[in-house]
Amino acid sequence: MTPRAETVGSLLRPPYLAEARAAHDAGTISADDLRAVEDRAVDEAIALQEACGLDIVSDGEMRRGVFTGSLLDAIEGVAGPPPPPTTWHGDDAYGTEDLTRTVARHSISATLRRVRSVAGEEYAYVRDRTELPAKATLPSPLMLGKWWDPETSPEAYPDPFDAFADATRILEAEIADLAGLGCRYVQIDATDIATLTDPDVRGQYDGLGIGAERMLDEGIDLLNELAATAPADVTMGIHLCKGNSEGRYIAAGSYEPIAARVFPRLDAYDVLLLEYDDERSGGFEPLTETLDGHTVVLGLVSSKNPTIETDDEIVARIEEASAFVPMGRLALSCQCGFASTAGGNRVTPEIQRAKLALVGRVARRMWDD
Repeated sequence: MTPRAETVGSLLRPPYLAEARAAHDAGTISADDLRAVEDRAVDEAIALQEACGLDIVSDGEMRRGVFTGSLLDAIEGVAGPPPPPTTWHGDDAYGTEDLTRTVARHSISATLRRVRSVAGEEYAYVRDRTELPAKATLPSPLMLGKWWDPETSPEAYPDPFDAFADATRILEAEIADLAGLGCRYVQIDATDIATLTDPDVRGQYDGLGIGAERMLDEGIDLLNELAATAPADVTMGIHLCKGNSEGRYIAAGSYEPIAARVFPRLDAYDVLLLEYDDERSGGFEPLTETLDGHTVVLGLVSSKNPTIETDDEIVARIEEASAFVPMGRLALSCQCGFASTAGGNRVTPEIQRAKLALVGRVARRMWDD
């Protein structure tokens, strides 16, 4: 059966988890105490997804401070000064303003080396607590561009793509370990590629010495190599969104400027998870560039807009998309995670539940015989 309803990965962290993490950072509770609190949060995340009728569940990324943690928390070699900041665009609809900040406290400073597995521990816990398929989420190796300081990082890697290649090898080992644990669905989160629809973001990559054109050339090759090394029975998905955190976004624009250069070259992937929740996402025409072997998961339900979409609105959008991709190759999700960073988006747990239930309910309506 082709899964038709899923969430991208991260879910809102409950307040008690934030309190426990702060207590651990302050040294007032132990690592074991924090782990017990994280376990509780993951148990609740699994139960939520099951109750909402999703076909695949994640751990909600409850053990991470940011979605890239499954890579950054597992490697050495990132201890340099903070890299240049990125501008996140606010939106009046969500009560946010533009914010220029860096997501990283440190930058690449030495040869990258994997010292532990993060995603393996996350996956093993979920696997033992649900009858549904569980997926593991990993960041794109190109996300390390956000940890690149053009002033100091070249001392470790004269060419940033050598760092990305090392990160690719590290993630290949992570996927092999996940497969050994029984994981049969791995999702790569690649906001680095989708944000290149925006000329301003392309300029940022050029200014860092990374190069937008190289991202769309060598970068896509690395992403496809990563998926190609996975065992044949592991479904590989890639999430291509434009940055989403606490009601802000990095880039806007249709997939059209990059679709022909990206979608058909990701032929080692089985699933493309795409952002389609608002007018900034553009139309469905670029989906004609996807391959016959791709399942296209339409991120039609917003994880950042507190307004809850209606069933009929989402059904109409799916039917619109089916003019460009056959219905049998479509599926449904929220457009991004609800908490790419621990602070989460400006929605309530009740809204999150309603949106996840909407995904599950509409998927049954559209694809169940």
